[in-house]
Parts: sequence; structure tokens; C-alpha cells
Amino acid sequence: MKIYKTLLTPLLSLSVLVAAGTAQAATWCESGKPVKFAGLNWESGMLFTDLMQFVLEKGYGCKTDSLPGNSIAMENALSSNDIQVFAEEWVGRSNVWVKAEKAGKVVGVGAPVVGAVEGWYVPRYVIEGDESRKIKASAPNLKSIADLAQYASVFKDQEEPTKGRFYNCPAGWTCELDNSAMLKDYGLENSYTNFRPGTGPALDAAVLSSYRRGEPILFYYWSPTPLLGSVDLVKLDEKPGVDKHVDIKVGVSKTFSEQAPELIAVLEKVNLPIDLLNQNLARMSKERIDSAKLAKLFLKEHPEVWHAWVDEGAAKKIEAAL
Repeated sequence: MKIYKTLLTPLLSLSVLVAAGTAQAATWCESGKPVKFAGLNWESGMLFTDLMQFVLEKGYGCKTDSLPGNSIAMENALSSNDIQVFAEEWVGRSNVWVKAEKAGKVVGVGAPVVGAVEGWYVPRYVIEGDESRKIKASAPNLKSIADLAQYASVFKDQEEPTKGRFYNCPAGWTCELDNSAMLKDYGLENSYTNFRPGTGPALDAAVLSSYRRGEPILFYYWSPTPLLGSVDLVKLDEKPGVDKHVDIKVGVSKTFSEQAPELIAVLEKVNLPIDLLNQNLARMSKERIDSAKLAKLFLKEHPEVWHAWVDEGAAKKIEAAL
């Protein structure tokens, strides 16, 4: 009897440890919890979101969803773990993100794209003219944002002719708040209207329309985007020491980073070379392909890129789903 008890005790202890280990081994997706993404509304953000969702769904058996909303609302949702992934987070650009990161509520992982930049742009013909299109330079000495005070009439707002028009980001984007602050910082708020297009595509349409007509236009823009690769633009200089290169990461909630290390290991490897990304964004625009369809086409056509993100077993499952 004593021998039986002696043997039974370690066996019971072992079974408890095995059961505990099995419970711990249940991953985020195996436990049935969905991975909720921010429903970003700019081209590169949409493509990254759809790529990541497809990889997690098909490669790792996850349920995913994307919730629409502006950047600020989505960053707040990320900090409270109402969503788990913000596929293209411009780190340090948003006060919401900065505060949440300092509070330990969000984490930036990986580098989905390297070499991104943002700023205020004008068409090159505004400064240099274009003989082939018979366009004369309308602001030949324009080099920096500080110079814009003397050129308000060049960028005349048709609705307020006494002012120039600056095309900002759509309302609700983090950059819209930053650009509004810059107008005040450079003393331009009284000489330029702060025009906010309704959407990213609406901003694109305004730029392309003016460009085709050879008209001056002043606007904020960024890369990676199809637009910067399709028209000839000049980025205006800012104050000395200002660096507008963008540090882009995959934003995740702290809870998700701690409870889903197996998925974080995938997301932190996601990376698209910026030239290849711009080419695909241009394709999206030119061929009018939605981001979900383009994501599948990209995965079919560029296995050499995404195979580095996942393990061999997941790669086979993803390929079978394409």
C-alpha cells in the first residue's frame, strides 16, 4: 500500500503538469478568440491589413475581423484591446499612440515598410515651369514651407479668393491635426484655407486633376503611395533639423503581444520592399483592384517575399488557399 501511494503521488503530479502544459499551449486562435484589425482607409494600410488577415486566417487558422474608424479612434481601441492589430502604425506621430505606449498599453513590432516619408508638396512645374506643356513657373523661388506666405495668390482658393488653399489630410487622420498645427506654426493660418478632403481618394483626385490641367496645387502627401511614383513633385523644405522620414511598425495591443507570441512572431516579420509596395499600390489604382483581391494576387506572385514571414507548414496552407 505504501509503495502504491509512493508511485501514485508522482504520477498524479505529472498528470497535473501535463494538463497545465496543455492548457498553456492553447494559442490565441486555438482558443477561439478572433484577431480584430483596425479597418484602415488608406491604400497601403488596407493592403497590409488584408495581407496580414489572409496569412493569419489561412496559415494559422485564425478568425479575423476589421473594424472601421479613423486613426485616432482605432488607436484608442488598440490601447483597450478592443482591437488587437493596427497594421501600419506611424510610430510617434499620434499623441494617442505615444501616451498609450508610455502607459504600456500598446507595442510596435516589426517594420512592414522602410523608407517612408511625408511632407508638403507642389508640382515641379510650379517652381521650374514645363516647356513641353507650355507652363510658366508661377513660384520660381519657392523652396520651403516658410516661403509660402508670399505665394498665397498662386494657390488661390476658388471659394475664398483672398486666400490660398492647402490640401490637408482627411479629417480624423493623425496627419490632419499635425498639418493644422504646422499652418499656425508657420504663420499661414490667415493666408491659407485649411481644406480637408473627405477621403484619401478624394485628395488623390484633387491632386491629379490639378496636375493634368497644369494648375498650381499645395498639398500634404506621403509614401508609400502610387501617386508619388506617377507625377513629378517637389517636397518643400521644413525648418532645419526636422526629419519627416516615417518609422512604421505593426501596432498591437499589449494584451495581444503577451497572449499571442506565436502570432507576434509572424507580424514582426512582415515587410514589403518600398519599391515593390509602390508598384502594387499603383496597380491597385490603375486597375481598380480592391485591396483584398490585390493581397491574394501579391501572395500568388511574390512567394519569395512572404515565405520569410511564416513557417513551412503555414506556407503550405497559405499556398493551398490561393
